[in-house]
Amino acid sequence: MISTTLRVTGLVALLIAAGWQPARAASFDCSKAEAADEKAVCADRQLNDEDVEMAVLYTQLKPLLGMGARGDMEDEQAAWLKRRAACGADRACLGKAYQERVQQLRGGFEALAKHGPF
Repeated sequence: MISTTLRVTGLVALLIAAGWQPARAASFDCSKAEAADEKAVCADRQLNDEDVEMAVLYTQLKPLLGMGARGDMEDEQAAWLKRRAACGADRACLGKAYQERVQQLRGGFEALAKHGPF
């Protein structure tokens, strides 16, 4: 658990240190952003960084889950994307949405560490 968290944190830090460009957020291509929430994420460095963290956590957690739990996680992500879209360009709403989603995904790693997929 700790090593996974350290790897995620390290990857996010490397992306930020490498000058991660807001032109490409982690979960979508900013050059194709049309929705207000996507444009806001692309225009705001903090939101972009939160998007990077969320996408890395999601990508790393997904293959560790069994099929049923993976399907549930995909459904939760789709529902979260709808909630993010409902924020429009409201940066405070978007920031809160990202914080909540990151916390949920970290909770998924914690549950695996306690109970394991085995």
